[in-house]
Amino acid sequence: MDPAERVPLGKTPLRVSRLSLGGAPFAQLPEESGEQTTHEIVQRAFALGIRAFDTAPLYGAGRSERWVGAALRQLPRDEIVVATKVGRLVRPDEQGAAKPQFDFSFDATLRSLEESLDRLGLDRVDVLHIHDPDQHYDDAIAGAYRALDRLRSEGTISAVGAGMNQAAMEARFAREGNFDAFLLAGRYTLLDNATALPELLPLCVEKRISLYIGGVYNSGILTNPVPGANFNYRPAAPEWVEKAQRLKAVCDRHDTPLMAAAIQFPAAHPAVATVLTGVRSVAELEENERMARHAVPAALWASLREEGLIAEEAPTPA
Repeated sequence: MDPAERVPLGKTPLRVSRLSLGGAPFAQLPEESGEQTTHEIVQRAFALGIRAFDTAPLYGAGRSERWVGAALRQLPRDEIVVATKVGRLVRPDEQGAAKPQFDFSFDATLRSLEESLDRLGLDRVDVLHIHDPDQHYDDAIAGAYRALDRLRSEGTISAVGAGMNQAAMEARFAREGNFDAFLLAGRYTLLDNATALPELLPLCVEKRISLYIGGVYNSGILTNPVPGANFNYRPAAPEWVEKAQRLKAVCDRHDTPLMAAAIQFPAAHPAVATVLTGVRSVAELEENERMARHAVPAALWASLREEGLIAEEAPTPA
């Protein structure tokens, strides 16, 4: 996999790099050093050929957008694809601290974009995702989606998307709306490659909706599959630990890091445009880039399929 290869994003004129950078972990960086660290990571990502960057108001109640925006303003704007999200408005709580509040209404979506642009310090974003509307589908499709569709028709944004940790609602969005991209986290991975495969991914191919695939390490279990490892933000059940250990055993037999197989596997599906990874340091970014470039033997993918560890219909890298 060439992390710097640029491919089309859905039906839009945008082209994203095969590896992209997510801004969620920046919100956990220390206040006193976070902006500088974010700047260093973004600059190094650009030097490595990464041209797609993602953030959201939810991440640190706007802090990620501020820090990412400050770094992106140092890059050639026409060479990068910037995505953020709607569905949360950052408002002060009773103590005056900034807190994200759910709001998927039409008017709130327009306000959300204005406020995101202000925090980013940019005159436009390219992609807007409806962010985690799990319990709010009706509001999201009637309000946020309608606003994003209008923004796209006006040329304010280039792509309408949705970002979620579930495949079923994104499939519903694909059937009922005109979407360009989805961000799917943790549901099409080397470990969990069956959840999104039967319905969502074929729909995306049919409707030319491109996927950002996030959570390729499933919250860490595919970096170190030991008991107590996290799987999708919580301690992994024993059956997931056992499967991850079997995956690692096959990778070990083929002298391949488990992380390399994990970061490259989703990109083989024709619906997937880019693999989105979040990092907290330049070293983590460089490790992901190395893992994406690592030569994985075809025999490894064959062994995984023979052992029933990847779905029969899941494509594997050439």
